Amino acid sequence: MTLTDKLQIVPANAQAGFVPPPEAPKAKSAEAGPTLEEAIERNEQLTEKIDALNAVLAKPLNEILADREKADEAALAWDRFGAMWMLSQRAMRRVALDLAAQLGVSEEEVVARAMTNANAVLNGADEVDLGGSVAPAQLQHIARHRNFLRKQFK
Repeated sequence: MTLTDKLQIVPANAQAGFVPPPEAPKAKSAEAGPTLEEAIERNEQLTEKIDALNAVLAKPLNEILADREKADEAALAWDRFGAMWMLSQRAMRRVALDLAAQLGVSEEEVVARAMTNANAVLNGADEVDLGGSVAPAQLQHIARHRNFLRKQFK
């Protein structure tokens, strides 16, 4: 078999021309990528992040480390405060339950009364300073976090 057996040569004809088939319109797939507006917005977000990172990196290393140490100290202080608060809560609960047992009051009644009192404070109905043990500043602090605290006492 020779090459000429497989090859056909068509004579040139000015009337006949090759017209390629029309391409089917491409549907935008999910993998096509973001639109121009989305790309511009993403670029602006990344630019802001890079600028913030550059601001941190422009500081001397000793300032960066000092900021980190301050943050660690603050976190440790809050952690210790949380531990102290939990300790005092457990101790006061124990005292309340011991006194209640001496008076013949059940634990359920103590908890119910505690919830009633907590809700009274949250609703502003109890502004008593309890003999100086709850300062007005503490009541103001509770008021600032009232919405969060209400969720805890439901």
